[in-house]
Amino acid sequence: MLSVKHELLAALAVGLEKIAPGAGAKAAFESPKVAAHGDFACTAAMQLAKPLKLNPRQLGENLRAALLEQPAFEKWVEAIDIAGPGFINIKLKPAAKQEIVREVLSAGASFGVQPSNGQHILVEFVSANPTGPLHVGHGRQAALGDAICNLYATQGWDVYREFYYNDAGVQIATLANSTQMRAKGFKPGDAEWPEAAYNGDYIGDIAQDFLAGKTVKADDREVTASGNVDDLDSIREFAVAYLRREQDLDLQAFQVKFDNFYLESSLYTSGRVDATVKLLQDAGKTYEQDGALWLQSTDYGDDKNRVMRKTDGGYTYFVPDVAYHIAKWERGFTKVVNIQGTDHHGTIARVRAGLQAANVGIPLGYPDYVLHTMVRVVRGGEEVKISKRAGSYVTLRDVIDWTSKDAVRFFLLSRKPDTEYTFDIDLARSQNNDNPVYYVQYAHARICKMLRDWGGDVAALQSVDLSSLLVPQAQTLMLQLAKYPEMLSSATEGFAPHDVTFYLRELAANLHSYYDAERVLVDDETLKLARLALVAACAQVLHNGLAVLGVGAPEKM
Repeated sequence: MLSVKHELLAALAVGLEKIAPGAGAKAAFESPKVAAHGDFACTAAMQLAKPLKLNPRQLGENLRAALLEQPAFEKWVEAIDIAGPGFINIKLKPAAKQEIVREVLSAGASFGVQPSNGQHILVEFVSANPTGPLHVGHGRQAALGDAICNLYATQGWDVYREFYYNDAGVQIATLANSTQMRAKGFKPGDAEWPEAAYNGDYIGDIAQDFLAGKTVKADDREVTASGNVDDLDSIREFAVAYLRREQDLDLQAFQVKFDNFYLESSLYTSGRVDATVKLLQDAGKTYEQDGALWLQSTDYGDDKNRVMRKTDGGYTYFVPDVAYHIAKWERGFTKVVNIQGTDHHGTIARVRAGLQAANVGIPLGYPDYVLHTMVRVVRGGEEVKISKRAGSYVTLRDVIDWTSKDAVRFFLLSRKPDTEYTFDIDLARSQNNDNPVYYVQYAHARICKMLRDWGGDVAALQSVDLSSLLVPQAQTLMLQLAKYPEMLSSATEGFAPHDVTFYLRELAANLHSYYDAERVLVDDETLKLARLALVAACAQVLHNGLAVLGVGAPEKM
């Protein structure tokens, strides 16, 4: 049906050229708001009526006549109707819709995937400092980042996943001091215990392994503990490596991988931060006031100028961010997406202002941001706020252990990122139609059972006679399959993996409706093979869409 649509679009362009020379370049179809009105809609008559000074309905009639002369419309279109002030509604012949089944089965896992476009994109996500286990908010970010990477990969982009974190600073110092206190035998509640210390059980685990002289290996570092409780530097290095390994284990359980781990501290040791400040000073975009160095960020749309270097000589946190993004640009990433919590909203304008002020050729609007809200976790009707392991929040590992990796990913991707979300543990564990991931996965498993019961070669279904696929439920299912490639493109452009979850739920609903309307494994061989081809195509698209989300497509449930 995709090939059919392309044929019809080309024919529409020819028809528009006959009505208004130059208009063919704007040939486009829309989806009718009411399915009963047709399969495609065209609003060109209303758009052209004013510049041509013609009645839009009469113009629609003229365009209809022009389209009926086109061989593609004669071959694939059953009816063209004019509605209202000039809407053109197009109803396809069943054969046109049936083509999508062959296209899906032929393309397989590549259905909806575009060829390489030679462009590179860096997506930075999670980026949690190693001060404790990953919480469920990090899980939302991991699911978002990974799904957005997968979406861009379907559209032909070369995707690079990066995790940015700080292994120095106040939080890391607190981690080291907390671990040292536990190693010396103190614990939360003792009079000697610092008020600012981290209280989770994991601090005790780190201290115990440090005293035992253990070696920990994370994806980006390996450290052996000295066991000396007075060696704070050794404690800090061991604690950071220990928690980086814990983050890696969380991410492995979530099946998220990164191409690179980038240290904030390297921006200082490499001289990038100082070089960035000099760029801004040389550009004449800074000034001294009250003992601090300021950036004239209001020149670039910020609501006020920002302090870059504080009176104590330290840099504010957005300065290394600017240096980091200049480094991204210099590494050849002309497209960059940052997945962050909504608490980072205030940094967007100042980082972009700094990049423009640096005058290194970075375009306006660089980088892109996707901001997400935090997640509430509910179990047994009550909010869960504390994990014993973490001390003050629900960890990603907790939620995966209570439910599953698939449920966590699908649920966390089922709403727009900036929408408040409540993760219902009981719903995620349920095996009924109220559970969206179960509903979609069950549709896939149901088809796989039919194919197993049949026992034939799925590849052979590409060439079967599909002319018997005529019931409305089959027609609806085929139209839904045809929407998949455009949905992927739109979801990519809008950083919207939730669109994929909506699509899959609708596709599963269409499949279940078709299953209720028409038996698949009937005695008539021609009917059976046509129906098997349709459901096999549906299984393939369900599989492809779930893969974009990082969710499994089980063959048995």
